[in-house]
Amino acid sequence: MTTRTLILLRHSKAETPGDFDDYDRALAPRGVADAEAAGAWLADERLHPDLVICSPAKRTRQTWQNAAIALSSGANPRSAPEVHYEESLYLGRGGEVFDLLRAVSDTIRTVLVVGHNPTMSEVSAVLLPDEQYTGTVVEMRTSGLAVHTGEQPWSRTEPGAMRLTRSHTARG
Repeated sequence: MTTRTLILLRHSKAETPGDFDDYDRALAPRGVADAEAAGAWLADERLHPDLVICSPAKRTRQTWQNAAIALSSGANPRSAPEVHYEESLYLGRGGEVFDLLRAVSDTIRTVLVVGHNPTMSEVSAVLLPDEQYTGTVVEMRTSGLAVHTGEQPWSRTEPGAMRLTRSHTARG
């Protein structure tokens, strides 16, 4: 059986909402540095996604773009992954994330999802198998990463199906 790896990344620190639409909020300077730190951590951990599923909001796109630059500059760089920008990640909840994961080809071993809270924290908590879930709330901070692994094909991604193997909050 093939081990599948799911990396959840909450977008980095964004600008304070102002007179513009929430969808168009850009990363704050600290957020840019934190996104780069997230990519460097992924490189150090040798976590190279084959597929990235990203919310199309400006701050999530910028989080991925800055993380990708740092990831490709790290040790053992690989070719750029395929990236899908999925509208359902912007306002969607955990069910939408599970639907997107179930549609991933089983030829893909590592998926990175870049999204928003509370969805990223909820998905990470719901993925935990019963023996790993302690009843505590999983709260991913900005630039937080949660790495889950499982043996099932992506089409069988469901609650309780993937162990949390690593977590990190990237700071630049």
